[in-house]
Amino acid sequence: MSTWSDKAAGQGWGCGGRRRLRRGYTTGTCAAVAAAGAAWMLLSGQECREAEARLPGGVKVRLPLEEACRRGDWVSCGVKKDAGDDPDVTDGLLICARVSRRDDGAFCLSGGEGVGKVTRPGLKLSVGEDAINPVPRQMILEAAKQSCRALGYEGGLDIAVYVPGGQEAAAKTFNGALGIVGGISILGTTGIVEPMSERALVESIRVEIQFYRENTGRWLLAVPGNYGEAFVEEQGLAEGIRPVKCSNYVGEMLDAASELGMEGVLLVAHAGKLVKRAAGMLHTHSSYGDARMEILCAHAVRAGASAGLARRILDCVSSDAALGLLQEAGLLDRTMASVTETAGRHLRRRAGDGMAAEAVVYSQPYGILGKTSGAERLLEKIRGQACGRG
Repeated sequence: MSTWSDKAAGQGWGCGGRRRLRRGYTTGTCAAVAAAGAAWMLLSGQECREAEARLPGGVKVRLPLEEACRRGDWVSCGVKKDAGDDPDVTDGLLICARVSRRDDGAFCLSGGEGVGKVTRPGLKLSVGEDAINPVPRQMILEAAKQSCRALGYEGGLDIAVYVPGGQEAAAKTFNGALGIVGGISILGTTGIVEPMSERALVESIRVEIQFYRENTGRWLLAVPGNYGEAFVEEQGLAEGIRPVKCSNYVGEMLDAASELGMEGVLLVAHAGKLVKRAAGMLHTHSSYGDARMEILCAHAVRAGASAGLARRILDCVSSDAALGLLQEAGLLDRTMASVTETAGRHLRRRAGDGMAAEAVVYSQPYGILGKTSGAERLLEKIRGQACGRG
């Protein structure tokens, strides 16, 4: 079993002698390690300075523990959030876990001080739940159970995750707009924070495109991030082709692809990202604006939505929730066809005349929701590269 190291974290040197950006740890990873350490100290009666947890990909990460505290029947400790080179408002916060025994064998996880609570529908969590997302929830519980197995303990545990200063940090995020109140969310799909330093990230995208051009071909497959990459793999859209991740920098990605002589770019993106492109937003980070519901609402009205449905879409907190309303109204296909073709026009305008630019839009509940008019032809070009035909 491999273990996390600085090299695995992305330190060192990459293509062309450029320094790679340093990755960090998600709040979910920090909470899992804290829970493992607190459980170990509670059950063993001993102190420990570090603990480990397994990331979703199978790699183990071992991190130092801070501010261990033992009071009566519980133990708590924390892990300092290290966001690497990512400008994350949670960087430096102490992500803590308080653990106590249960006699019924159950493992119960809750959020405490500084962890938000969900107050509106449309997210991955139900209204009233603590804002601990499904993947980190599983990581935290499994890390605590691993400590139990190692010490031969067969009972259960109560685990409370808390974040001193979390409520203040949450005020600098979009949690309030999503209906998450009282603190930050415990997040992470891979357990690792990918760096988002803007200038360096745009340059790293350019380097990736250059590498793709030299090793794969001139027909580029691009995705915003991990979700898009996983969707491409799950759907078998282009077997043997590893897409380039462009994060929120779609415009910069198209510019770099054109300058490097690519002949076409196919962007595969979640509806929540692609809908912004239908308004010409080619930088899609939420700090630059979030008009997803307004854009979806406009295209839904164009597709025949009533005023009442338009109001309900505007009240949604996630694109998937809005898509659900459109599905119920029988307007999903027409709305997404409008969104997709409009987004395609903006992509092609940025790409210019010398390079094709197409898009595929999807969501997890509904799969592929739309393709621009030339997307399938471009996808065939990309697939041909893997077979040596491109």
